[in-house]
Amino acid sequence: MKDQLEGLVSQMVERGILFDEAVGEFEKRFIKRVLERAEGNQSRAAQILGIHRNTLSRKIDAYKLDHRNHHAR
Repeated sequence: MKDQLEGLVSQMVERGILFDEAVGEFEKRFIKRVLERAEGNQSRAAQILGIHRNTLSRKIDAYKLDHRNHHAR
């Protein structure tokens, strides 16, 4: 996994992607994946992520993630 991450970081640097953009995109995708795993349950997702439920809610709003689509597949 470290090699894959290193390759991705190298590509991003070569393409001139800004730090804030890279961090934001990673955070957005990470949160989205955890919400899917938690089937849209924000409290459970926040626990998995190790952040407060309110913090997760703010990030969902900021990234415009639709967590409701993940309930009971």
